[in-house]
Amino acid sequence: MEKIILGIDPGTNVMGYGLIKVVGNKAEMLTMGVIDLRKAGDAYLKLGHIFKRVSAIIDTYLPDEMAIEAPFFGKNVQSMLKLGRAQGTAIAAAINHGVPIHEYAPTKIKMAITGQGAASKEQVAAMLQRLMKISDRDMQQMTDATDALGAAYCHFLQAGKPESDTHYHGWKDFINKNKERVSK
Repeated sequence: MEKIILGIDPGTNVMGYGLIKVVGNKAEMLTMGVIDLRKAGDAYLKLGHIFKRVSAIIDTYLPDEMAIEAPFFGKNVQSMLKLGRAQGTAIAAAINHGVPIHEYAPTKIKMAITGQGAASKEQVAAMLQRLMKISDRDMQQMTDATDALGAAYCHFLQAGKPESDTHYHGWKDFINKNKERVSK
């Protein structure tokens, strides 16, 4: 089975995107880049630009799904509001094109890629470069683009692993909740 996953790293000045092609259990990068919004003028023009560019990316690559990084909770409420609007606009473009959306927390993406929820952007980029065999030339130090690629890759990794509603707090808790699965 083949599918294309679009990853989005929302931003109000620079929004990253990355696309991966999945064939069976292998993923390869199709492309990644940034939508530069710094010259777009006021906040509403930026949102219009986001909608148009994300729509164009969807029209070009025809992704089957979109994975988007959830905004992290910061202290600046105005920044959070702006980031939420940018994320919502990218989501609206996907909805407009009938593309299913999956949202991942930044720590979940970092954990899926590096094994550490507190990994740096550079660590995520380096791991993606190794996992997906991306050349140095293609990396171009675009952390917004590699974050978006990370969202897409995280979704690829999660696709075969449905999450359980059961959570454990160590081995003792697991044993207590799964006595029938433990041999003596």
